Formats: sequence, structure tokens, C-alpha cells
Amino acid sequence: MSSWKTAFRSFYYEEAPEPDDIVLRHAETALLVIDVQNTYLEPKDDPREATRWAPFFARMRGTVVPNTAALVAACRERGVEVIFARIACLKQDGRDRSLSQKKPGFNYLLLPKDRPDSQVVPELAPRGDEIVVTKTTDSALTGTNLRLVLSNMGIRNVVVAGIFTDQCVSSTVRSLADESFGVVVVEDCCAAATDAIHRAELEAINMIYCHVVQLEDAIGFLAP
Repeated sequence: MSSWKTAFRSFYYEEAPEPDDIVLRHAETALLVIDVQNTYLEPKDDPREATRWAPFFARMRGTVVPNTAALVAACRERGVEVIFARIACLKQDGRDRSLSQKKPGFNYLLLPKDRPDSQVVPELAPRGDEIVVTKTTDSALTGTNLRLVLSNMGIRNVVVAGIFTDQCVSSTVRSLADESFGVVVVEDCCAAATDAIHRAELEAINMIYCHVVQLEDAIGFLAP
């Protein structure tokens, strides 16, 4: 029995029965890659900040980006829709951003949509007519037409990868669940600032808003 069925259990689901096997039909499934953009992989100028963020950068370069590239490739091979969401503002001064992106501190982000640092990292660059939605909110559903696009294409299940687990990934997952999409979050294709935050958020959303799985599991769910 795959370990995803018992992993990342919160207090609420410690005793819950194991979920059924997951089968993701190609025509009804989309992969959504959230906010894996150049800006988040730029080195920190401040030595103290560079040290604090070193584990995050190591996870991104060593795990998240290569694993997500493998997941994207598997979906493309099977004809599963690949969609990207990215944080970017439409106005140069960023006045179109939601309040959460204007608050001082880490979440403050002024990222005009055409700047190089706002683009998806080269390793995951969208191809052909793959959809890229631009959001000024944490949730990819709240601030874009993604909900309508998914509905129009007959998508019922969304596989989620990206950053940050506790922010835009979690907000999007909860929104998708509220809209009755089946959601699978690929743990080793996601990251938060720290592993502790990452794991805590996955426990919070697992079994109620999504199923948290590994890359190998997610690819296995895709029908041949």
C-alpha cells in the first residue's frame, strides 16, 4: 500500500480510513505549477539572509525544480493539460495588487508582468499554447479566470506543484477544493521557506482539501 495514504496526517485525520486509490483521467486532469519564477531563485545580497534562505534554495534547485520538470514532462507526454500561475502586477506601480501583496515585509512584492524576474524559470518554461495566468492574489482562482478556464475544458482534477506551500499553494488548493475540484499536491514538487513550515501546512490541508503525494505517486495516478 502506498505510503501517501497514511503520510501527513493531522490530528483531525489520525484515525481516518485510508483513501481510495486515485486514477487521473487525462482529459479531466490539469497540472498547475504555481509561482516558480525567477525572482524566487535570485541570490540574497545580505549575507545573513543568504544563510537563512540557503536550505530553501537548496531544496528548490535540488528537488523542486527538477522534480517539477519531470512532472511537467510526464503530463505533456500523456496529453494532460499543463497550466502555470505566476505572481505579477499589471501596472508598473503595482496599484492593482491585492492587499496581501502590498503589506510590508516578506510578502510585499512589486513585480511588473513583463520583467524578466517575473517569468517562469527556464527549466519549466511554458510551451506552445500552454496557459499562463497572471495573479495579483495568493489564490490562482481568486484573481484570475482560471476557474472558468478549467470548467470550460472539462477539468475535474488538478495536480498542484509550486511555492510557497503555506501561502499561494495552500490558498489555491483551498479555493480549488471549495469549487469541488479533486486536488493532488505533490510534496516533493513544493517548498516553503523552511521544511517545518512546509510539512505543517501539508498536514493542515491533507485529507480535507487535497491528497498529499510524492512525484512517483502522482505520475502513477495518470492513466497510461
